[in-house]
Amino acid sequence: MKKFAAIFDMDGVIAHTNPYHAKAFEVFFDRHAISYSPKEFEQHMYGKHNSYIFTHFFKRKVLGEELLRLEAEKEGLFREIYKSEAKPLPYLQDFLSDLKAHDFQIAVATSAPRANMDLILDALAIRDFFQSTLGSENVSLHKPHPEVYLKSAENLQVQPEQCMVFEDSFSGVTAGLNAGMQVVGVLSTHTKEELPVCSDYIKNYKDITAKQVSRMIQQNVG
Repeated sequence: MKKFAAIFDMDGVIAHTNPYHAKAFEVFFDRHAISYSPKEFEQHMYGKHNSYIFTHFFKRKVLGEELLRLEAEKEGLFREIYKSEAKPLPYLQDFLSDLKAHDFQIAVATSAPRANMDLILDALAIRDFFQSTLGSENVSLHKPHPEVYLKSAENLQVQPEQCMVFEDSFSGVTAGLNAGMQVVGVLSTHTKEELPVCSDYIKNYKDITAKQVSRMIQQNVG
């Protein structure tokens, strides 16, 4: 029997962190006298890697040691704000248990730093569900490039066409599709119309089951 896998982005997919990232960026940009707007956050922050975000808002390339220093400052702010607020998207644990009961391999593939991922996985007590956890430090190319999803499939020893990705952002969905995987769009941050075409869309994990995911993958692989 072929193995199937479910690969989850983190921000907006495992936990609804985006409002707290926005709060952290507001403090961060105010410190650095950088102007911003809620619309810019929606277009240039959600689902993006920090190198892109800083380059856009600082209006110049931010690379190397400066990137690492600014990222450490901003992500430290996020973790301080979020650590007492951590909670999963509704019915996530039930869905993870369902996937595990149906012998899915399960992974996290995020553009966020590993320290953020560790905070969330441990605060939600869900680390043991995942056989692979990859953060921004584990790849050289970020979403919409498919590297993090292809590496996750390799870690799980599952072919890309046998994987289902769960994503909430345009760049994330694109990364999953670029990896040759099907994608379920999680509508926590964007509307269906704002995302590339997905195999299915959910508002939370009450809207989907492991059997449904298996059927979608089987239909894709034949």
